[in-house]
Amino acid sequence: MSALIDVILPVFLVIGFGYLVAWKGLFSAPAVEGLMRFAQNFAVPVLLARSIATLDLSASYDPGPMLSFYAGALACFAIGGLAARIWLKRSGPDAVAIGFACMFSNSLLLGVPITERAYGPDALAGNFAIISFHSPFFYTVGIVAMEWVRSHGTGAGLSRVGWNALVGILRTPLVIGILCGFALQAVSVLTGQPLPGPLMAAMEMIAKAALPAALFGLGGVLLRYRPEGDLRAIAMVTGLSLIVHPGIAYGLAHGVFDVPTAGLRSAVLTAAMAPGVNAYLFANLYGTAQRVAASSVLIATALSILSIWVWLAILP
Repeated sequence: MSALIDVILPVFLVIGFGYLVAWKGLFSAPAVEGLMRFAQNFAVPVLLARSIATLDLSASYDPGPMLSFYAGALACFAIGGLAARIWLKRSGPDAVAIGFACMFSNSLLLGVPITERAYGPDALAGNFAIISFHSPFFYTVGIVAMEWVRSHGTGAGLSRVGWNALVGILRTPLVIGILCGFALQAVSVLTGQPLPGPLMAAMEMIAKAALPAALFGLGGVLLRYRPEGDLRAIAMVTGLSLIVHPGIAYGLAHGVFDVPTAGLRSAVLTAAMAPGVNAYLFANLYGTAQRVAASSVLIATALSILSIWVWLAILP
């Protein structure tokens, strides 16, 4: 019970506060949009850039947690996409968008603060190692799959599909932040000098605002996502995100790769998060399965209060 109260509840209280003030009209929809634009396009990319720039790459990039997390994510993408296509009889683009929602966990806005509150700031190295590939890899998978499905029968070649995917990925603010972080670390390594103090201090100021602003704004955004229809698809996305993905990650990390405790925690908790807002943004980008993605984000985020509590109890 202490994990629920001390670790999980404060994070969701911030989300709930944002939801409440937006619901009461004290924080308008344009204000929510502006706050989320600041958080997602600027503050969170700066947080990623700063974290990766100071990350000990040799110690943090353990293949065990990475493979455990990403194998689980790809399995959920395949299961969700195929089930949507075959079982739910959805169109090809719908199936890709639903599969994307199944694999794209909210690793940053929920995974980082919950891991930090549960195990302290020193436990975040594994989280940031996973996150550094999270958006680039998942957007690559999702965009390539979507472009392939959309181009099927049109005669578009693989090179065109690949080019559309690359352009889409490189335009993503989170990916830009990640690349800037690696660039800053490369500069420090090549010059043998630490990064300039004023630059890092400024980045830290912005980074400290990222998660509180994003969590508060997330509450306002969730107000728009009215759960309606498509209950089987929403239930499938929720189950794959909250149970199957972390279950696969735990099984591989604990039973196959024998991952140390810190890496096991990072892999499983990152996998245990509900689908992020990016799941809806991806669906909205292609104009397909928006209702499933939006409702899944809302319902899975609410249910994750209890599912995360269970995973925290299971983890050492």
